[in-house]
Amino acid sequence: MLIDVHAHFLHDRSPRTDWRERNASRLRAGDRVGITVHVASILGSWGATSPIYFPSPEDIEYGNTFLLNLQRAHESRIRGYAVVNPNFQRHALAELDRCLDAGMIGIKLAASRRADDALLDPICRVAAKRGVPVLHHIWQHRRREYPGQEASDALELGALASRHPDVNFLLAHIAGGGDWIHTLVAVRDSPNVYLDLSGSGVDGGMLEACLSQVGVERLVWGCDLTIDTGWAKLRYLQHLLPPAELELVAWRNAARIFPRSAFPAD
Repeated sequence: MLIDVHAHFLHDRSPRTDWRERNASRLRAGDRVGITVHVASILGSWGATSPIYFPSPEDIEYGNTFLLNLQRAHESRIRGYAVVNPNFQRHALAELDRCLDAGMIGIKLAASRRADDALLDPICRVAAKRGVPVLHHIWQHRRREYPGQEASDALELGALASRHPDVNFLLAHIAGGGDWIHTLVAVRDSPNVYLDLSGSGVDGGMLEACLSQVGVERLVWGCDLTIDTGWAKLRYLQHLLPPAELELVAWRNAARIFPRSAFPAD
């Protein structure tokens, strides 16, 4: 098995007119790489009618519903994260109930609110009650403000994780930009924070440092927007790890933190 814990799909209200082709090409590329399940999210309208990182309730609902339909259409190949904007607290909690009841297996928080903000606590309590992980968008070592988002770094996610020790958190795209060495030190002693290896970076020594600082049992494989760099990391891991440890990163760690019924039996 191979589980991509950080995938994205598009829909007909996104800025891209070739959304069908891009969704289909992701599944084809996944087949070539050997991906068993894409665990995916759709970030509202991808900026078409509300900001990507501050999506409106209407855009959130449309994106989540589209993803639920993809999940039904592709049976075991696609699983979904429920995207919510914690600034709309009542809507977020209702949307979590709707999406998790319909079969989604996790929660996606982007950059609508800092990870250590108290507005995330009710969402994390839902995650604990439902037994689902939270994938949180992270900028590795945020040193300034970025326009159009309230970016979080590993220290802030670590603070949230310490308040909710019974919730598993996926720290998004360790290779997605910024000082990832800072991140490794920041969450080294946060046992419920797992590193999502996705992102476009393929720095020399990155995977070795992740293994050294965090350990193989807290690493999960993923791709993010495109599959090519995720594939590169997978090929490297095949040479770096013995088979039993490679299985942990490829799927066993993910299978442990998502609901038991989330993936096909190995």
